[in-house]
Amino acid sequence: MRLALRQAPGGPTKACSSKLAGRALLSSRLSIDPAPFRLTTALHLAVVDDEADIRTLLGNYLEAQGFRVSRVESGRALDALMERDPATLVLLDLGLPGEDGLAIARQIRERWRCGLVIVTGRGDAIDKVVGLEVGADDYVTKPFDLRELLARVRAVLRRLEAAPSPAAATSAPRGGAPVWRFAGFELDAGARRLLGPQGREIDLTGGEFELLCAFARHPGRVLSRDFLLEHTRGREAGPFDRTIDVQVGRLRRKIEADPERPQVIKSVRGAGYILVPAVTPG
Repeated sequence: MRLALRQAPGGPTKACSSKLAGRALLSSRLSIDPAPFRLTTALHLAVVDDEADIRTLLGNYLEAQGFRVSRVESGRALDALMERDPATLVLLDLGLPGEDGLAIARQIRERWRCGLVIVTGRGDAIDKVVGLEVGADDYVTKPFDLRELLARVRAVLRRLEAAPSPAAATSAPRGGAPVWRFAGFELDAGARRLLGPQGREIDLTGGEFELLCAFARHPGRVLSRDFLLEHTRGREAGPFDRTIDVQVGRLRRKIEADPERPQVIKSVRGAGYILVPAVTPG
């Protein structure tokens, strides 16, 4: 069954597809959305989905919000696009026929400095966890409301806008951006850089960096998952949202001597997480 658009009685336009097994109802509501957010002007997004109708639906919606959108059907097509016209953010469907969507996500993270939002029709929490493990900035589970997707995209773009390019980070003065030192680490918010005890730079994803900054701003304080999600993702946690747990696990593997027995970021049962070492300004 092809993607069919219909007008629901007294409601917005809906979309459904065989790929979503009759479960997806994507609300477009283009006419009532607010004016395009200032970040969206001329920014280039890539929508990766093997179904042309879904690419068209998402692409048209995002273009109506002021984005420039490229629509591609495969990982190979995305690779060619990124070589000739890199996207600022990629919306990647994991369920591409004959391709490993997670491998594509991992390649994006390794090769390109861009936002990555995974879109998956698989409701299993493990897919979301693995998506975050490979470095996605966020994930959206089908079925979803298009306005929620837009909010997620804008949140990722805000974080990207706040981050200087590698060249700018190297050459620009720090100004008022804080530098924190704890347990032999140096966290430079201006350069968006973490140096380890031996002076080696530790590679962090955007989400991991924002998470560590949140801890550095509140050392010795138990931070709830809701607090951390709001301060790093700009949204509230759902009842089964494991975003923060996954990111803390990834961060521990990069900064703890023994991630199974963490001494830097500790868990507080039923409450959240705490950065244990004393933090001093740089």
